[in-house]
Amino acid sequence: MLVLGIESTCDETAAAIVEDGSKVLSNVIFSQAELHNQFKGVIPELACRKHLDVIIPVIDQALKEAGCTLDDIDVIAAARGPGLIGALLIGLNTAKALALALQKPFVGVNHLEGHLYASMMPKMPQNFPCLGVILSGGHTALVHVEAIRKYRILATTVDDAIGEAFDKVASLLDLPYPGGPFIENLAKDGNPYKYSFKAGQVKKNPLDFSFSGLKTSVMYAIKGQNALKDAPSNLSEIEKKDIAASFQRTAFSDIVNKTLLATDHHSYHGLIFGGGVCGNQALKKMFEEAFPNTPQFWPALGMASDNAAMIAGLAYHQFLLQNQQDSFFLKALPKIPNLI
Repeated sequence: MLVLGIESTCDETAAAIVEDGSKVLSNVIFSQAELHNQFKGVIPELACRKHLDVIIPVIDQALKEAGCTLDDIDVIAAARGPGLIGALLIGLNTAKALALALQKPFVGVNHLEGHLYASMMPKMPQNFPCLGVILSGGHTALVHVEAIRKYRILATTVDDAIGEAFDKVASLLDLPYPGGPFIENLAKDGNPYKYSFKAGQVKKNPLDFSFSGLKTSVMYAIKGQNALKDAPSNLSEIEKKDIAASFQRTAFSDIVNKTLLATDHHSYHGLIFGGGVCGNQALKKMFEEAFPNTPQFWPALGMASDNAAMIAGLAYHQFLLQNQQDSFFLKALPKIPNLI
């Protein structure tokens, strides 16, 4: 079964062709990073305009690389949320229009489920339940994964997502957007223990995350008492490296420690990682050291950040499990309180 997947939840316009849920025939991603870099973050209106400009060429390129036509496609899928409402509507309505015109089944996919599935595409866990760790620009969550399409959120962030915190710290250090890869590169030569930053703790749920206070601590370390006056920083390159390394270690240590706490409360057969932050090699090393005997499923190269292959792959299973297509009246959901 060939599935055409479309992803447009934020600032990547993507289309992919996946066979039987796992064989990626094409995975085309148009990134808007250069467009939004001047603003140090995503401007929703600009993102939507660019989605409109490139979504059809991106789909055409995905079909070309896969060596097939729209007539060969069995199911057409798109991310329905969470994400920016305007961006979601462009991808979702494009998928609906194609499915209606071609009389193909249509499936709307949860973007967060897609991130978890991306790590399971090459090789499925042998046993469940597993603990899902979602770390991206817009989301931070620990998820009880009973099986594909059977999830329960254990914890989330009460303020900034981990990727958002990386972007804000990168902006403070005058690094380009998106900031994650630049922070990671800068941190390689820094002292991760130079600054004693702390991540926030949430009393109501010890597993929940809070990164706004950590971000504020970094801001004061960079700008001192003039932080609220938007004063320029006068940091040396060595100081920038130390701040990046200390921030990264603090943020990732908080994630590792709360994952350890979650595994103390329940026996899991593996860890499944999803989201763009999971491409960070320092994070991967920390988890491998903390969980040496636990199977870990990480997204392959190019599959950590937003992409359409994860949407198409998951849609294959969703279509088979539902035994029917989704309604063309399916709504885009900017926020999804639960994964299902």
